[in-house]
Amino acid sequence: MKPNVLWICTDQQRTDTLGCYGNELVHTPNIDRLASMGTLFERAYCQSPVCTPSRASFMTGRYSRTTRLRQNGQKMPADEKLISKMFAEQGYVCGLAGKLHLAPCHPDVCKGVEERIDDGYHAFHWSHAVGGHSWALDEYLMWLDKKGSALKRDPIPGVRQTFYGNDPEERQGTWCTDEALAFIRANRKHGNPWFFSLNYYDPHHPFDPPKALMDKYMALSEQIPLPNYTEGELDDKPLYQRIDSESAYNFVPMFRFRDMSELEHRAARASQWAMLEHLDSQVGRLLDELEQSGELDHTIVIFMSDHGEMLGDHGIYWKGPYFYEELVRVPLIVAWPGQIKQDVRSKALVELVDIAPTLLAASGLPLYPGIQGRSLWPLLIGGTDVNMHRDSVYCEYYNAQPWHPDLPPQCTMVFDGRYKLVRVHSTADGELYDLELDPGESRNLYRDPSYSEIKAQLLEQLTDRMAWTVDPLPERLAEW
Repeated sequence: MKPNVLWICTDQQRTDTLGCYGNELVHTPNIDRLASMGTLFERAYCQSPVCTPSRASFMTGRYSRTTRLRQNGQKMPADEKLISKMFAEQGYVCGLAGKLHLAPCHPDVCKGVEERIDDGYHAFHWSHAVGGHSWALDEYLMWLDKKGSALKRDPIPGVRQTFYGNDPEERQGTWCTDEALAFIRANRKHGNPWFFSLNYYDPHHPFDPPKALMDKYMALSEQIPLPNYTEGELDDKPLYQRIDSESAYNFVPMFRFRDMSELEHRAARASQWAMLEHLDSQVGRLLDELEQSGELDHTIVIFMSDHGEMLGDHGIYWKGPYFYEELVRVPLIVAWPGQIKQDVRSKALVELVDIAPTLLAASGLPLYPGIQGRSLWPLLIGGTDVNMHRDSVYCEYYNAQPWHPDLPPQCTMVFDGRYKLVRVHSTADGELYDLELDPGESRNLYRDPSYSEIKAQLLEQLTDRMAWTVDPLPERLAEW
């Protein structure tokens, strides 16, 4: 029997927002339960710290420069092949609820629904975001309208950067889960193998969790850590970080780090925890459905995020041309009871491009020749060392957001498990961190002469990784 695939992707989620990743204050029992059913990766990395390039990468198993989606606002080329299309070609019924973001989604360009290539999705329930903009065919907004409801966002007293959002039963995460459950039940009834992309928008900003959950975490505010920031640490770091510390995205002054109170910093962190507790309840609904129907034993379940969130660490909010652990290391859990080793924690270096070939291998489907990721399947079933997969992880940012027009950022990163090197090609600047001695990445060693040899080795490794992003397509058909 072909396994079903439930692929849960959150938006802009840090690893430290989950109990199974060590957060002792946040309540995420269902995601923790999922982790106990399979393998949790402690060192999984996205291939871009921004939405569209990252999503294009893991949905194809190819690097963002290869897919040609290097920036938000670009359109997926029609000749790219998504993993959903690969499954559809093998007889799967494929569906999506929530965000896709493989084409321009700004209301000036996309007034109805984002443009799609032949992506293989038979059911497509699209909702790009939940605040600030409106699209004619955003199904979540239409669902709210049908219920006689509307998006709600009320400021929390005394806190400028965080808001109370919709009640739990009216949130986008609830709607996404409803659509997923309807899809699962329909295909169970008809005996179809299925593949479903469940793309929640939470915990992406605006920080607007349900009121009851936000109140719960604000009651613990004194226990919530303040951002990891050392006064003066940005002085010898790339210019973009100093700019974005003054205003998020270089144009949102309300997130000026130095003007925010301790309460506001803690509230931003609490909001992510509150949103994740709500999403955890939705994951619980899905797991319960699969268990009660008997489908869990033949369903691969993935939980991950496209990239992280700075949350004030290093004096920065949201995301941009930087490669700190908070932004590029993401949660990744893979479970399939009876097939994948259970209750395993892996310290292997893995990349999100590795998910697509893993799913193909697990399902016994042919490997698409354009894929550049490496399958995790041998590791997941105990055929190889659970803590060994890659020698390094690679990430790239090619002016992925248009917020620094005077000097567009072009940056790449390589991390070997101890040393992380970032080369800012647009300014001939860079960063080098020893995460064994400085896990908080506060001290930039890029120009420290005592690290010159390590820097040279990492620059060489970076050029090698960049070389391997060359597209393997078109295939060679003959010797000459």
